[in-house]
Formats: sequence, structure tokens, C-alpha cells
Amino acid sequence: MRTLVSFARWALLLVTLWCPSAMAAAALPPIALWSNGAPGSEGKSGEETVRLTPQGEHIVSNVHRPSITPYLPARDKASRAAIIVVPGGGHRELWMDHEGYRVGQWLSDRGIAAFVLKYRLAKQDGSTYTIEGDSLPDVQRAIRLVRSHAVDWDIAADRVGVIGFSAGGELAALAATQYDDGTRDAADPADRESSKPAFVALIYPAIPQNMNLSKDTPPTFLLCGEDDDPAISQGVPELYLALKRAGASAELHVLTEVGHGFGIRDSNPPAVSGWTSMFYQWLDARGFLKN
Repeated sequence: MRTLVSFARWALLLVTLWCPSAMAAAALPPIALWSNGAPGSEGKSGEETVRLTPQGEHIVSNVHRPSITPYLPARDKASRAAIIVVPGGGHRELWMDHEGYRVGQWLSDRGIAAFVLKYRLAKQDGSTYTIEGDSLPDVQRAIRLVRSHAVDWDIAADRVGVIGFSAGGELAALAATQYDDGTRDAADPADRESSKPAFVALIYPAIPQNMNLSKDTPPTFLLCGEDDDPAISQGVPELYLALKRAGASAELHVLTEVGHGFGIRDSNPPAVSGWTSMFYQWLDARGFLKN
């Protein structure tokens, strides 16, 4: 793992020296969440598969080696906040562009370190993985791993959050309510870190059942479209009310005449694309962007 991280830092330095203004949007090489393989994936050696939509978007499946792809901002622009980006795809596949790489680039361009997650898929045909047994641990491990390299990536360990889209939003919500402080004497430095996100953003999320909400639930940004499936368009406002009743901090946005799956796309109209500015303003208001 240290070798991969060192290579990522070397690549970052090289790009910075060559072209400082372009570097912020550049993704670094993916980093495996577990250097010796993910627990529960033993014996699974199939390669990832990628298909392209007619619009040229990359859809990934068959993930057995979960990873994060870093998008690190220029150091002179860094806010020291970090976000794990969790794409959706119904737990059957991962829509890596408009809910992953584009989000990572957008955050990096604004001084926020982003780490786009590929996680194991519980509902892909023939999968033996489960959401809470494998997909959620991938998110938790990503949080721990980023925290364990906070110095390497110029990140504040207490400002590592998660943003999730659709099925990825379900995982982000689970991460906000199922976490631990880490194991202090663990051999793996990442396992010593807390898996609790500092904040979560749930973008048109599938909503888990029986969430254990409290005043200690991380601050939550909620966003959906009013024309989404009622489980989301009504469920997200209901989740906001549940968070407030529990004493947690939350902000809610429901976009007029908008459906599901918009993410960050060039084709989004201004009324939709403006959600990113609302999210950035919320992060700033909560104090996560103060260097």
C-alpha cells in the first residue's frame, strides 16, 4: 500500500511541476483498499468489466478489488477537506462518470480532495456479496484509508466525509449510522482510524430501513428531484424530518420537475446543475472548507 501511495504522490508532484494549473483536475492512479485483497473476495479473480453507453459513459461491474481513485487539489488551493465519492447503479453496476469521476474533478477544482470509490456489488447477477457485509465495509475502509494518509495528502483527518448517489447514497447513509472508532493496536494503520464520516451528502439516495439516527449522526446534506420515485422524492424529506427529530443537523433540497440520476453532466439544465453550488455553500457554512 505504501508503494502505491508513494507512486501517487510522485505522480502528483510530476504533474504539478509540469503544469500547475492543470494538475487539480487530474486523477491519480487507483489505490486498492486492501493491499492483500478485500476480506470476502478470496478466490474471486475475475477482471472488472466496462461497458459504454451511447453517450460514451463508463459503466463498471464485476468489482472484486475495491479501490479509490484520488483527485487531489493543488496545495495552494487545498481546503484540507476530503470526500469519498460513491457512485450509484442499483448495486448491480457503477456509473463511474457523472456520479464518480466528474464529481471528483469538480471537487478537486474547488480545493476539496476527492476519492472516487469502486465498491463490490451485492445485486449483480451471481454475486455472493451483500450490502452490509461487503459494500458498506468498502465505504468504511475508504474512510479509514484516507484518514490514515491525511499527512500524505494534506487532509484534515476530522474533515473526511462521504457523498453518495442513488445506491451509493444508501451506502453513505449506512456509513453515517454504522461506524466505530477503529482498533487502536491494529497492525494495519488504516484499521486504527475511525470509520465515522465527518459529514454525508445523500443525492437522490435509496434510503435504508431502520436507520439509527441520533444527535451524533453526522451533518447531512439531502438532495432529490420531486419527480423521482416516491420512495425517494417523499422518502428524502421524511428522512430530513427524522434527522431533525433526532437532534441531528441537516439541510434539504427538492428540485422542481427533476427526476433521478442527474449527477454532474454537461447536459444538465441550470436549475439542475446548480445543486453543486448549494452543496459547496453548505460545506462552507458548516466550516469544512476553512483552511
